Amino acid sequence: MSGRLIYLMGPSGSGKDSLLNAARERLGERGCVIARRVITRSAEALGEDAIGVSPTEFDQQEAAGAFALSWRANGLAYGIPRQIDAWLAAGQDVLVNGSRGYLPQARERYPGLLAILLQVDEAALRQRLLARGRESAQQIEARLARSRELQLLSRSFGEKEEAKSQYLLDNSGPLEQTVTQLLQLLSEARAYA
Repeated sequence: MSGRLIYLMGPSGSGKDSLLNAARERLGERGCVIARRVITRSAEALGEDAIGVSPTEFDQQEAAGAFALSWRANGLAYGIPRQIDAWLAAGQDVLVNGSRGYLPQARERYPGLLAILLQVDEAALRQRLLARGRESAQQIEARLARSRELQLLSRSFGEKEEAKSQYLLDNSGPLEQTVTQLLQLLSEARAYA
């Protein structure tokens, strides 16, 4: 039996990295691997368990076929290493930190993927973005505007043909509550797969 790709998405600041870090051990106990992204941002500035590379290094890796999935967003390039295909073939579920804008291409490559959209209310999102200190106030407002646009799109999330493989997960409350909901969601999705 092959594994399933779990594609976690959400606006910057929604808590994807915090959720992955908090759930890592329990996901591992369930045979789920979290893939490390390759990003064109320095490792010190990542704030996530990722590999920072230069844009030139990223382009070279991409041209060499090192990525199963790759995209550009917010002035950065992101790649998911091809190693995930071996994990999936070995029967392991693989969780990736994906992009909402890249979901159609990811679904094309992995038709059975489980898409999870992490949401957070705008006030909490603004507070988290400010606390990170990575962006200017103008950049934060641009991110919030993009998040509002994508929230409108997410209202139809789950209303399409592939609704059974798309889920919303609210991360506005305590992180441990979100971890519990994620693990429950994955157990339920596995039961219906």
